[in-house]
Amino acid sequence: MWHKPLMVCVLAGPALSCFAHAQERAAETRPSGIVPRASPEQFELAFWNSVKDSVHPADYEAYLKAYPKGRFAALAQARISRLRAPAPAAAAAPPPAQAAPARPAAPPPTAAPVITKGGAEIRDCPYCPVLVSLPPASYTMGNNASDPSEKPAHPVAITTPFAIGKYEVTVQQWNACVSGGGCPKVAQPANTGPAAPMRDLSWDDAQQYVKWLAAATGKPYRLPSEAEWEYAARGGTDTPYWWGAQMATGKANCKECGPPWSSDAPANVGSFAANPWGLHDTSGSVWEWVSDCWHNNFKDAPANGRTWEEPNCTVRVIRGGSWREGAPYMVVSTRFKYDASVRQLQNGFRVARSLR
Repeated sequence: MWHKPLMVCVLAGPALSCFAHAQERAAETRPSGIVPRASPEQFELAFWNSVKDSVHPADYEAYLKAYPKGRFAALAQARISRLRAPAPAAAAAPPPAQAAPARPAAPPPTAAPVITKGGAEIRDCPYCPVLVSLPPASYTMGNNASDPSEKPAHPVAITTPFAIGKYEVTVQQWNACVSGGGCPKVAQPANTGPAAPMRDLSWDDAQQYVKWLAAATGKPYRLPSEAEWEYAARGGTDTPYWWGAQMATGKANCKECGPPWSSDAPANVGSFAANPWGLHDTSGSVWEWVSDCWHNNFKDAPANGRTWEEPNCTVRVIRGGSWREGAPYMVVSTRFKYDASVRQLQNGFRVARSLR
């Protein structure tokens, strides 16, 4: 029996090009003044900062849908007009002796997905994490053949649909919250890219992020309960690993799990295979905070998937292992604990939200 040791981010045409350029420049250089923290104005500013350099008209349309009379509405309209303007016709050239078939034009950007049940992807705003919706179902939580903290294996009924992050929260997504005044700035190691999982976060930090995201979108964002997390991580399977009974390379970001792996830092989110429900990095990458208070085992655990709380709880559950652990930690039932107020460089999180 092995035991887990303690481990603790308009152009409408050429004739109007000069006007449009001046309009954009004026809007971007205009002093913005002091915006109250955690205010509607700050949320709008964070939204605009997340899309202002986009080359996709749909991002500006999403801003206008959320803020039809916003402070950047005119600029958003100008950007849409410029991006949708037809390209100037090129001068005709003599055809070659045998011309190659013309490459079809790229399809236009698609609109935001409609929220549906049964595994559809959901994205509530440009700076929001992508979610995957999951249906209600029953499963067996825990593992009688693993660490004592994972016992007893017990039935859990998830009675309402919910959605959970397709990936862990990234550095770029965290920094949108920082820009919006909802999260503290947490330094990341040098050369950390925007698609890396945000880490060195406490449970308290994660709570700040989901509260900010809920206020910014009007959607009930939160951390997943431990039971919801394991249900999602299993992806409908009942084996020790979501991919089967034995360890396999290329499935998880850990030191014995195959490339791409580095001892220095976790890979960007989505670098490894997704589980059957399309969720990435539930094994390895970074430990993920969930909402529950820590209990030494599952005796008397709730059977309905809700958060297992205790009064004045200061120690919370982390799940899934990290890139620094070995293969035994990739078992889907792996769980451990950490002080809720303490930051640790291997700890991050993914979000959840209710669908009813």
